[in-house]
Amino acid sequence: MSAAVVTGAGSALPATIDQDAVWDGFFARHYAGVRSARRIFAGAGVRRRHAVASPLDEDLSQWGTGARMERYVQEALPLGKQTVAGALDAAGLAPGDVGLFAVATCTGYATPGLDIRLASDLGMPAGLQRLLIGHMGCYAAVPGLAAVSDFVTARSRPAVLLCCELTSLHVQPAQADLEQVVAHALFSDAAAAVVVEPGAGRGRRMAGVVARTDPSTADHMTWDVTDLGFRMGLSPRVPDVLARHVGDVVAELLAGAGLRVEDVAGWAVHPGGPRILDVVRDELGLTEEQMGASRRVLAEHGNCSSATVLLVLEELADVDGPVVAMAFGPGLTLYAALLLPA
Repeated sequence: MSAAVVTGAGSALPATIDQDAVWDGFFARHYAGVRSARRIFAGAGVRRRHAVASPLDEDLSQWGTGARMERYVQEALPLGKQTVAGALDAAGLAPGDVGLFAVATCTGYATPGLDIRLASDLGMPAGLQRLLIGHMGCYAAVPGLAAVSDFVTARSRPAVLLCCELTSLHVQPAQADLEQVVAHALFSDAAAAVVVEPGAGRGRRMAGVVARTDPSTADHMTWDVTDLGFRMGLSPRVPDVLARHVGDVVAELLAGAGLRVEDVAGWAVHPGGPRILDVVRDELGLTEEQMGASRRVLAEHGNCSSATVLLVLEELADVDGPVVAMAFGPGLTLYAALLLPA
């Protein structure tokens, strides 16, 4: 069997909004009377982020879920098409070469879905296999990458994974709820994709995946479908739970390849927020420099849910040596993948 190798990547970002501007122009009045709201926005580690629906231009907080889903399709199709086309170009492949097209999203649903619509628009073959990875949240890129890699290894055909998240469509009505303030201070929109090929001599090969779910903390992170879009629940205890598990997950991942933490050349850690990155740094004994790619993505793009870890991997494109990609989400769930030079 051939190794599954990531040979191309692409991304597309909607319009950029400044964190201070979106606070002053919208959220300051949205959260008037919530005394710590300004401090939360200022401490989120985000300077800029992206939105297909900027609250500076339009207030979606009273939109019904049906209207938000219609908007998702309108906005996601051009972003997804640009992203996948860019990833295929980077890999030197044509849409007709793709054997499996997987799409991960937790922010929009339609049937036919993005997988069908984009495959048709891009000219992928009629016999294409498709996979829709829905509502897993911020960690979905890693199990998605594992699934497409298994296909590539078993079938000796290329595959594409697209993560497309439009969190700006889910701005919630004003409430004196600090969890909502945190979510609105962090989340952003982005699309990111990778191409995986069998046995390629360039790129990074998938060398292992480890997952860990702690169902006793399932209420710590939630993403509920409501009549007014999807509503985030985000407990301040999440970093403490990650602290209990991240060391064991990474140790298991690296042991499978005979590696240690100090052998890893690049860390693509999902920047769920500043405290999340602090916990990973401290529990693994990493330096602030090793967290640099994740901090930069958080600052320049915000938390783009499942697309974020792929954006961090793009930041690490020139790193030579083993790379660990790690993401976290509802469950609470940790996923980590080891990528080695092909």
